[in-house]
Amino acid sequence: MSKLQFTMLGIAACALVLGCMAACAPLRTLNALTPGSALRVRSGVPYGTHARHKLDIYAPDKTITPAPVVVFFYGGNWTSGERDDYAFVGRALASRGFVAVIADYRLYPEVAYPDFLDDAAQAVAWTAHDIARFGGDPQRLYLMGHSAGAYNAAMLALDPSYLARAGLRSAALRGWIGLAGPYDFIPVENKTSRPVFHFPDTPPASQPINHVSKDAPPALLIAARSDALVNPLRNTGGMANKLRANGVYVEEKYFDVVNHVTLVASLAAPLRALAPTLDAVTQFIDSDGGRRRAALARDAVVAAPGP
Repeated sequence: MSKLQFTMLGIAACALVLGCMAACAPLRTLNALTPGSALRVRSGVPYGTHARHKLDIYAPDKTITPAPVVVFFYGGNWTSGERDDYAFVGRALASRGFVAVIADYRLYPEVAYPDFLDDAAQAVAWTAHDIARFGGDPQRLYLMGHSAGAYNAAMLALDPSYLARAGLRSAALRGWIGLAGPYDFIPVENKTSRPVFHFPDTPPASQPINHVSKDAPPALLIAARSDALVNPLRNTGGMANKLRANGVYVEEKYFDVVNHVTLVASLAAPLRALAPTLDAVTQFIDSDGGRRRAALARDAVVAAPGP
């Protein structure tokens, strides 16, 4: 079978899955179709005192050495979302040898900015302190999120005050990964998000892009080129440019076939032909947040012959 035929077959399979998702509960469909029998799972582990202060852990069945750890925050406009719906993300990451943590956090209208960020920080602090018991390496800790969850990951990675309040230094992070994240959105145009961020008095401190500094951890930023919900050029592109301007390593990727929603769905086994999202995440983590790639590039420049 040729590469083109294989690609077309993969896209056809994706079309069948997407059709099923349209008729069924979309995330439950992805969970049902994403293998997980070879993974160890712990569900409903408390990281705080609130009913939504719980997380699930996905780990490879066999790990010779402690594995890199990824804390994933889901999207939902800060008004909806359940960790159970994102089992496919945990299984996908565990299938690549990582320990994945999927955390719930409080949502609007129960809370608004910045309270849900304190929840997210508590989940990360719990992970740093306790994940070794589940085969994870707390020295290789990454944050990851999609949409609103990417915002949460960005804020924790870029504004050290949240992790500090949870008893953790921001230097504990090896990197962060944002999928279709909103990082620069004042004035708030989305009507659902407006009360979450106290519109029209949205504080500038609520914007991740305003917290970029030379001390920020490396980043992998991925967006759908045709994202109609979160402008990829302003948000992903703007964040990447500001990180680079501050000397921070960043990888910036745009995929054509996916949209805002199917970008995260492409992590699931049946939809990976849509975009190499999981491959990009795997390569970023395996390269120590790009540090190995950056070192190789520097060595190549030093070794290059002079004029």
